Amino acid sequence: MNIPVIYEDENILVVNKPAGLIVHFDGRNIETSVVDWFVARNPEVKGVGEEGISPQGVIIPRSGIVHRLDKTTSGVLILVKTQEAHAFIKKQFQDRAVDKKYVALVYGQLKENSGVIEAEIGRTKQKPRKWTAQFGKRGNLRAAITEWRVLERFIDPETKELVTYMEASPKTGRTHQIRVHFKAIHHPVVCDHIYAPKKLCLFGFERPALHAQSISFKLLNGENGIFEAPLPDDFEKALKMVR
Repeated sequence: MNIPVIYEDENILVVNKPAGLIVHFDGRNIETSVVDWFVARNPEVKGVGEEGISPQGVIIPRSGIVHRLDKTTSGVLILVKTQEAHAFIKKQFQDRAVDKKYVALVYGQLKENSGVIEAEIGRTKQKPRKWTAQFGKRGNLRAAITEWRVLERFIDPETKELVTYMEASPKTGRTHQIRVHFKAIHHPVVCDHIYAPKKLCLFGFERPALHAQSISFKLLNGENGIFEAPLPDDFEKALKMVR
């Protein structure tokens, strides 16, 4: 397995996670994860961090994990090597002191150039249960805020569908937050099999067009770290196609 390393010191490792790779075991499917790769590369990190529990009650090892990306999302991911680093960076996430920027292609064209989506996220009524920020959500509702701005507007040359290239900055860290919030404003992420299942996948995408482009936070030595992951091939191909 090849996971590109963006930055490394004695406390942390910042990587560019490929799309299609899970961050950690989910309690159901047995497949190679980022955690497996990290523990094989740095055996001393085994047990660092906190274990999780799946809805089925299965213990989930999460060595080195302080935040996560969806399996289908590519981009910047922080891994920690020590318990001290885990506590230090986790607090920054809790204090909303970590600045995350994603890029996405969404269906349709937004009229405004920037905005903020502030909508609680819960579960849908119908099965299979999905996350939603729209009317009818239920369960334990969780506050969620996403800032966004338009980078470019264009038309898919094959289908003539309107598309917007966006930058999204989630200020909270909810599951599927960006995907759910863009769905809530009727501009779901291109090729999102969960939140836009009836839409055509555009530009040859085979996964949701969402990439964690950059992350900034304070390192343990007091310096500010800003790390970026280059656009993956599917994004490069899509943007070249419309430009």
